[in-house]
Amino acid sequence: MPGIEYAGDVTIAIRVSDIERSIGWYQDTLGMELLYRVDEIGWCELATKTKDVQIGLSQVEDARGSAGCVPTFGVVDIDRARAFLESKEVRFDGPTQTIEGMVMLATFYDPDGNPFMLAQSLQ
Repeated sequence: MPGIEYAGDVTIAIRVSDIERSIGWYQDTLGMELLYRVDEIGWCELATKTKDVQIGLSQVEDARGSAGCVPTFGVVDIDRARAFLESKEVRFDGPTQTIEGMVMLATFYDPDGNPFMLAQSLQ
């Protein structure tokens, strides 16, 4: 029996309450680029800085943040990235955590409370 043949791209779907506001936030705050938008179904996709990884925004009436998947973006300098996001009044979940010899992690939230994480490798 053959396995799954993946195409090589990943789209992470995020539920949002206001697609217009969210597009602006993801562009201005996270530096993503709008690929396309379909207002009839309340959907758009934005390109991340990671090749073939997109964020899809789905407008829903009751967006309360995800309780599951936490997209994690690798960064070169977590302190600088965090300071930039904090300058845009992005809410973080406590201080940056360090797992010695492995990684530094910082969880933050979009306007609807969807969690994301910054990660800087220490290896």
